[in-house]
Amino acid sequence: MRKAEVYYRDELAGILTESDQKGYTFEYDRNYVEKYADQPITLTMKVRNTPYTKDVLFPFFEGLIPEGWLLNIASKNWKINKNDRMGLLLACCGNCIGAVGVKPVKEK
Repeated sequence: MRKAEVYYRDELAGILTESDQKGYTFEYDRNYVEKYADQPITLTMKVRNTPYTKDVLFPFFEGLIPEGWLLNIASKNWKINKNDRMGLLLACCGNCIGAVGVKPVKEK
């Protein structure tokens, strides 16, 4: 299982989880729901208390992953298979263009 913190304008918005059993889950942070109920990370994932689940990576997060020659460079330099979408998201999307950033959860 791999987890990522998803930030919106430097504010923790939620946690994205990849697991073998459930696929992908995105859950908004409780504090984010209370403070920013009208500010979703994407219009396709409104702010709510219940998690979003999907068998494949959510299209919004797919869109953050580099494409073309930049994907080739990232895959080669970090030795990440191009089909490892969560791995690419964790490696490449900490400082994306736009308001959203994705960072690996540091296990304690």
